[in-house]
Amino acid sequence: MTSFLLKIIGIISMLFDHTGDSIVGYFSFLNLIGRISFPIFAFQAVIGYINTKNLKKHMIKLLIFACISQIPFMLFLSTYSTNVFYFNIFFTFLLGLAALYIFDKCNNKILGFILVLIISIFCEFIKVDYGMFGILLMFLFYFFKDNKIKMSISYILLCIFKYSFDIFNTPTLLTHYLFCMLFTALPIIFILLYNKKQGPKLKYFFYIFYPLHLLILYILNIAL
Repeated sequence: MTSFLLKIIGIISMLFDHTGDSIVGYFSFLNLIGRISFPIFAFQAVIGYINTKNLKKHMIKLLIFACISQIPFMLFLSTYSTNVFYFNIFFTFLLGLAALYIFDKCNNKILGFILVLIISIFCEFIKVDYGMFGILLMFLFYFFKDNKIKMSISYILLCIFKYSFDIFNTPTLLTHYLFCMLFTALPIIFILLYNKKQGPKLKYFFYIFYPLHLLILYILNIAL
């Protein structure tokens, strides 16, 4: 499975998720399908980090699209939530890559992991999309990139860890969160099928699609 195909799966599931949020209603089956999206894009962000020839240029590009996407993201959030003060997913990837870079440059890997953990807590505190889970997931994909078994086990354990907190905080939604856990773990199947090939290259399509579809969903929500 190429990077291109993984991204297509990610985009389709993301569209289902966001349509569920803004048009159909939160906690719909579309949101369960949407759980597939983020892990795929987090994995692809790590692949981009590994393969990029110019990390600085790559991170500047992420920052530009993060800024472009912020207003559409907040407008989108307003369609189903009163709390719109979150940073969009490009900020998650940007800070995740910064965490990987810091870990790589740190000679003491225990200290490096502590710094990654601090960054992940910081992301949770400032309300970056997917917060602590997002940064730690990227780190696990990177740290276990050469061992698919350890990657899979750590990934599933992180999913259990994440949704255990949700279940504890809102036990009335136990069934929903159990299904969320299942669908969040599902993408590991696609990730394990990754063949290290890029496939067709659409340079900025995946970057532009994110803010554009958020803006369209916002307009549709108002129109309906």
